[in-house]
Amino acid sequence: MSIEAIYEAVMEGDAGGAAAQVQAALDAGIPASDILNKGCIAAMGEVGRLFEEGEMFVPEMLIAARAMQAGMNILKPHLAEGEITSAGKVVIGTVAGDLHDIGKNLVGMMMEGAGFEIVDLGTDVTADKFVAAVKEHGPDLIGMSALLTTTMPSMTATIEALTEAGLRDQVKVMVGGAPVTAAFADKIGADGFAPDASSATRKAKELVGTA
Repeated sequence: MSIEAIYEAVMEGDAGGAAAQVQAALDAGIPASDILNKGCIAAMGEVGRLFEEGEMFVPEMLIAARAMQAGMNILKPHLAEGEITSAGKVVIGTVAGDLHDIGKNLVGMMMEGAGFEIVDLGTDVTADKFVAAVKEHGPDLIGMSALLTTTMPSMTATIEALTEAGLRDQVKVMVGGAPVTAAFADKIGADGFAPDASSATRKAKELVGTA
């Protein structure tokens, strides 16, 4: 029943333990913001660091992220508006024609663990849907994922659609996925590229100015 126990449960990928420890901490009167920042977010920051140093791998990172989400599901109703400072709002989705979502889901969970508000549009997201989401949610950042070389042109189409809608200057665009490279990101006019979920989270903070 402590912040440390929540931290450890997330690090170990123990979803049931994370949820139980968050509830116990709330019952003990520990502030929700402390549970979030010192427990959930701190643990996911360490997960990201270990991943980048090669001491943790994608499956382990995914399990830790799911444990963090289990804790967050208990915690969210207790986080008062204004009690926490959002790192920014991010709309994510796998582009049109592509149904892969493991990488996108992991990026979303890692970003949520870093304090971002996530709007997940799912898979096979058309340029029009991204444009509509920007109009509806007013995000700071769009994250597009592609796992197939054949769907990478959908990223170009989305950036062009944002430009045509007069929205391109209002939102940062980040791209990623197995076949995507930094050179491709530059070529299509994206603001950023990340090869994995941990670096995507760090890059997102840079792009929205909360690093």
